[in-house]
Amino acid sequence: MNNTKRNIAVLTSGGDAPGMNAALRAVVRSGIGAGFRVFAAYRGFEGLLNDDFKEFDSRSVANILSRGGTIIYTARSNEFMTKEGQQKAADILRSRDIEDLIIIGGDGSFKGGYELSKFGINVICLPATIDLDLGCTDYTIGFDTAANTAMEAIDKVRDTSSSHERCSVIEVMGRHAGYIALWTGVATGAEEILIPETNNFNLDTVITRIKISRKKGKNQYIIVNSEGIGNSNKIASEIEAATGIETRATILGYMQRGGSPTVIDRVYASVMGRVAISCLEENKKNRAIVHAKGEFMDIDLSEALEKAKTVDELYYKVAMQIIR
Repeated sequence: MNNTKRNIAVLTSGGDAPGMNAALRAVVRSGIGAGFRVFAAYRGFEGLLNDDFKEFDSRSVANILSRGGTIIYTARSNEFMTKEGQQKAADILRSRDIEDLIIIGGDGSFKGGYELSKFGINVICLPATIDLDLGCTDYTIGFDTAANTAMEAIDKVRDTSSSHERCSVIEVMGRHAGYIALWTGVATGAEEILIPETNNFNLDTVITRIKISRKKGKNQYIIVNSEGIGNSNKIASEIEAATGIETRATILGYMQRGGSPTVIDRVYASVMGRVAISCLEENKKNRAIVHAKGEFMDIDLSEALEKAKTVDELYYKVAMQIIR
């Protein structure tokens, strides 16, 4: 098959995630190696609708492996959420003789790509989200880095919490998904892990356990709170009022999105980028690149969207049995 004149495009969409640049680099260099012309759309779907493209060569993605975020930027687009916006996006791609689009992003980006595919554009999606909330894959680009960033921060807060004999409520990202909280809670030996999936948060129960622990001689208490549970400052205030123990809230926020990617996020993202190009070489249509049961593979995009993500029962059981 002669791909010499075949144009393809790539964009990053939704929340930024460490490792997006590694995926972009692999797409560009593998794509060029396979004979494609590779165009990057700046600022996600918003840039696509603004016809903001640049053709990349191998040097365009030099020295970006260690950089967090995404060098082609990301933005959310209300216009793209409409059928008219999706038709416009498809028309712009075709005006550039582009029939194939690689999207690096999370759940919303997958859904946007699926809608765009209905207008005849072949879409290949790579999972990139720090929340690890895509049911079709065991790994998402950025999660490992975000979890390690949060873990290091929690370790530091524990040091000062212990020095002052405090209770600390540490809020991590995850409005609807508690994977960062679950993993970092286990990794740091947190006394409480609050995640939205279990739907069983009871502050009175937490307060009772804190009082019991203090009577047993425990001089500090770490609560890892997924942001979807509730206001960490309010939780901290109520704990202090009920226990008399100095309690502080620490909200890690967007620091979890930044930073140099871990080796896992660099390598896995690179492999996923290469698998995406393989799909195009094989003329596969509308695929999601996933890592499941220890293997990289591609599955139908519609199938990827059907899979719901649930907390791994074993991980949660381990967390509940070895904390406190």
